[in-house]
Amino acid sequence: MGRTVSALVETEANIVVAARFDRPDAKGEGLVSQAEALAAADVVIDFSTPGASVALAQAAAARGGPALVIGSTGLDAAQALAIDAAAGKVAIVRAGNFSLGVNMLIGLVEQAARALPAQGFDIEVLEAHHGRKVDAPSGTALMLGEAAARGRGVELAKVAKRGREGITGVRPTGEIGFSVIRAGGIVGEHSVIFASDEEILTLSHSARDRGLFARGAIAAARWVAGQPAGAYDMRDVLGFLKGG
Repeated sequence: MGRTVSALVETEANIVVAARFDRPDAKGEGLVSQAEALAAADVVIDFSTPGASVALAQAAAARGGPALVIGSTGLDAAQALAIDAAAGKVAIVRAGNFSLGVNMLIGLVEQAARALPAQGFDIEVLEAHHGRKVDAPSGTALMLGEAAARGRGVELAKVAKRGREGITGVRPTGEIGFSVIRAGGIVGEHSVIFASDEEILTLSHSARDRGLFARGAIAAARWVAGQPAGAYDMRDVLGFLKGG
């Protein structure tokens, strides 16, 4: 993702790559230290790991900038809280997916879950990614699960089922299930199934090119530059929250 973002920035007007950095032990032409990068940039785009993202957010907060766009997935609750705390000092856009289509899908899933009762419709979230992805379910799948839970007015943690094996018994009413595929070079496939005894509604999104995530991250970087400190997501960037 870092290489994809860098390549796309070269085609954008009025935006440049001020610095590139990686792990302290990483070797590569043109890499600088994190401190040098923070000093040089107006916005840092980060697609790394949960621990690295937390450290980056804390470093940016300690010096009062720059703004951040964080796309790392697999954060636990404590790591998410640490980034939110850093957002008290700097503007941070954090999202599990920067695709316009995915963020539209999230809104549709929430609406469908609100309209289709748990007593009549089961919800399953299916996702597939390349074999090199290290976290599961994906950040996007969890966002979709959260949207479904919001639509039904429940906490995802209380109704989520992240795997089934053996004699599982009758499915509990209101359960939100997750299924995961890791194979080959799949960029990203997500579907949410609402299934009753009489009908099935499937809402889905397919990513064909990793560049779509980079373009969304660049759009988020343009938007967050100059924003006041705070925790934001792609709904803010895309203006989905305007007007209530």
